[in-house]
Amino acid sequence: MSTIVALDTSDVRFPTSRSLDGSDAMNLDPDYSAAYVKLITDHPAGHTGDGFVFTIGRGNDVQAAAIDALSHLVVGRSVEEVIGDLGSFARSLVGDSQLRWLGPEKGVVHMAIGAVINAAWDLAGKLAGKPVWQLIAEMSPEQIVDLIDFRYLTDALTREEALEILRAAAPHKEARTAELLEKGYPAYTTSPGWLGYSDEKLARLTTEAVADGFRTIKLKVGLNLADDIRRVGLARQIIGPDLRLAVDANQRWDVADAISWMNSLGDFDLAWIEEPTSPDDILGHAAIRRGIAPIPVSTGEHMHNRVMFKQLFQAQSVDLVQIDAARVGGVNENLAILLLAAKFGVRVFPHAGGVGLCELVQHLAMADFVAITGKMEDRAVEFVDHLHEHFLAPVEIVRGRYRAPLTPGFSAEMKPESLADYLFPTGAQWQDPPVARPAALNGSASTDGGHQLSHHVQV
Repeated sequence: MSTIVALDTSDVRFPTSRSLDGSDAMNLDPDYSAAYVKLITDHPAGHTGDGFVFTIGRGNDVQAAAIDALSHLVVGRSVEEVIGDLGSFARSLVGDSQLRWLGPEKGVVHMAIGAVINAAWDLAGKLAGKPVWQLIAEMSPEQIVDLIDFRYLTDALTREEALEILRAAAPHKEARTAELLEKGYPAYTTSPGWLGYSDEKLARLTTEAVADGFRTIKLKVGLNLADDIRRVGLARQIIGPDLRLAVDANQRWDVADAISWMNSLGDFDLAWIEEPTSPDDILGHAAIRRGIAPIPVSTGEHMHNRVMFKQLFQAQSVDLVQIDAARVGGVNENLAILLLAAKFGVRVFPHAGGVGLCELVQHLAMADFVAITGKMEDRAVEFVDHLHEHFLAPVEIVRGRYRAPLTPGFSAEMKPESLADYLFPTGAQWQDPPVARPAALNGSASTDGGHQLSHHVQV
């Protein structure tokens, strides 16, 4: 038997605001950040479970503190117990009677719970010697539904209905796995579309994205209508009529403004408008969808939990949704959302970018293809070409498609030197000017040094 002996958190931030990477109509100067957690065990193999919550700078310390607040629910537990029943493990965190009051199942605490659950999945994958997408794909339908909390969902999706969906997929898993390994999973890119980029940079990156094989490009909109018409028109001219062009307002508008603004962009044959208004406004999204048809409407990356997704589907508020690997309660709750989407026939285009979100969410999309829907050519995972070099198992994109990861785990583990260099505010990259890493330490920063700079909770 082995034990989780410590929960280690780090406030890791990257100064992306210096180049306006990630800029949009609501977030003008983001510093892509990760409240990072490492579950440290005494397992003979020495594996850790790694996870994180993505933020955009200020408040990342608050998110890390929320992860720390879960330590009493994790440290001292048996590794075999945790990874042997990840459904019960997730429910034990979500159901804590005092922390739950701070949600329930929403906000900073729920995202912290998701990070720890994801870290446990990373540990499970490492110990099994399999990537998480494969770990899920090889589970029986009964094992998958045991992961899911069906409370609050049964008026839309029952356990029996979920089993029917999964059992229908089961005979095709082997063929779908072979197809995934051969072809990869479709990607779309937002890399050309940040709102702070000049027209020249937008045009150059859009041209490069088409040459790289991407079939869908997404642009940020919402600050100035004349600018949006010009930028969207420029992108459409570059990609031509056959590739898809999506736009994302990042919650910028009221309902009436969204309808008016999007109807002004209606001539550009848009693939979807993402987050046109508050992610909490289920009925507002339904009104926008009616008001701008046939332009598809999407949201999801900022939705709190499976209940909100359920209501989106019940109210016919969206044509497609974005799930986020680090927003809701980890892998388990995302599986519930994927099953809900399958029940209601809604396409899923997972949100990525940020710090490590591409690395994580690719696993969920691929598990959905193999074990749930069998569909991938009518959907895609977002890709943004930022910060992948800081991960031990970065995503691989070939001709506009994610290659299925083969490294065991959830692709969540960051390099020790990156954790040290970008730790806020003491890391070398946050000094003025940034301090160069000594050559002797490149690629070989010690774990102990990282712990001295971060918060280490142990028995």
